[in-house]
Amino acid sequence: MRRLLKPVFALIFSLSAALAQAGALDAISSGDASAGVKEALAKGADYAVSSLGKNSGFLGNDKVKIPLPGYLQKAESALRMFGMGKQADQLVETMNHAAENAVAEAKPILVDSIKKMSVQDAKGILTGGDDSVTQYFKRTSTDQLTAKFMPIVKTETNKLQLADQYNKFAGKAASAGLVDKKDADIDSYVTQKAMDGLFLMIAEEEKKLRANPVGAGSDLLKKVFGAL
Repeated sequence: MRRLLKPVFALIFSLSAALAQAGALDAISSGDASAGVKEALAKGADYAVSSLGKNSGFLGNDKVKIPLPGYLQKAESALRMFGMGKQADQLVETMNHAAENAVAEAKPILVDSIKKMSVQDAKGILTGGDDSVTQYFKRTSTDQLTAKFMPIVKTETNKLQLADQYNKFAGKAASAGLVDKKDADIDSYVTQKAMDGLFLMIAEEEKKLRANPVGAGSDLLKKVFGAL
């Protein structure tokens, strides 16, 4: 009998918790909810841009450091054996510095996404799971970030003739199925990796906020995210 009652009690407990959460969220006005979510978005954007958009922001962070892509990464040790270690290092440094310069320019685009957020968006972010802030930015800013990042990345990679050599080599490797086609152009590769790093850092800040809203340093964030 006790064994039968355990799952029933567990279900009752989970339903009670869900109802309590819904009640707590209902007690928050739409204005406070929207303002709280906007503040969370701004907090995530500030953290990501300030962490990555600086010298060694990518290069010095193993979580986001951009490696040689695809086949070149696998062949790196061989390249070094043939005396091409310096070129490999230059390419890695250039890719990462290009990403740092690009992310430094991301703030206006992220701010614009925040301004355009609707009340419905705010509700979706609050109830959408641990990465809903990150997913909102991905959905609303990826195209704009790509358009912004690409010319900045090109400026950096053009400083090294190695970039042209890479594109020729990787293009052949892609046609042979050795490298993903999306990685066959260094500028596209770095642009995508720059956005991946940006969204990863936003996600980290979001997880911290949801795990500890009391430590968020804002009464509004405590109120809104503490109700989740």
